[in-house]
Amino acid sequence: MLTKKYISFKFILHGSWRNLIYVLVTSVLAYLVDRLLLDAFMDSPTLIPTILGTALAFFIGFNNNQAYDRWWEGRKIWGMVVNNSRSWARQWLQYSMESGKMGRPHLKELRKRAVRRQIAFVYALKETLRDVEVSKYRKFVADEEVKLVEKESNIPNALLSEHAKDLQTLYDAGGVDGFKFHSLNGTLNNLCDDMGKCERIKNTVFPTTYNYYTRIFVFIFVVFEVWGTAESIGMWSIFTGTMIGYIFLTTQAIGQALLNPFEETPAALPLDQISRTIEINLLEMQGGARIPEPLQATDEEFIT
Repeated sequence: MLTKKYISFKFILHGSWRNLIYVLVTSVLAYLVDRLLLDAFMDSPTLIPTILGTALAFFIGFNNNQAYDRWWEGRKIWGMVVNNSRSWARQWLQYSMESGKMGRPHLKELRKRAVRRQIAFVYALKETLRDVEVSKYRKFVADEEVKLVEKESNIPNALLSEHAKDLQTLYDAGGVDGFKFHSLNGTLNNLCDDMGKCERIKNTVFPTTYNYYTRIFVFIFVVFEVWGTAESIGMWSIFTGTMIGYIFLTTQAIGQALLNPFEETPAALPLDQISRTIEINLLEMQGGARIPEPLQATDEEFIT
């Protein structure tokens, strides 16, 4: 996610120089075709690029609105992951208690596992959404549990199942009453809901035809823009066609960058930062001695 209000020209050019080249070549070719072939037979009406430009503006605006909705929904879901993770740790640390069937050492171990496993769940969910090797979670759980959860295809879901087992153990031993058990189980269900919502966004592919046809329409617009203005402004039509086409393509590319909010790109959600924040918060709540530092922005411009 971009962290600065103003980004460098180098950063802008790095992400859009290909579009600039494409529309420049298209504008030059359109101008040459008009001057060498079409000029003797017809005059291109200026009404066509006007209509096409208006239609493209609405079309790209709709696409970008839909893309931002996906991005913002993903951010709200991960905000709930933060809240539910804190609630899970707080409830375990404050609601659980010793009982006749559960001594202090056993209770302490269950509390530690519940908090650290939640950190593991967050990292496993992040890596699953980004389609990278799911491995960072292993440092927060025992080797026996790693072997157990990796038997399943969905590691975050398997970790939630281990949460449920420990919660049932706590309840059976009388370490929590029925009301508090219900509250803890509700938080666990909320975490499962958050995971499912993330998977829904990731697995729902935005129709590729929107991107494909939008780009085609932009280049058609550039051609008619050059043809429509070549008679009145000459070679300057190459400049105007290039600039307008570049603006349209760049605006459309911004929307495309938001379509997959969980990818590891400057425009995507800062899942690394959010995961580290959860880790810090939960370890502090547990009284951990080794608290990691918050993540810093890359080149002071964006953070993943």
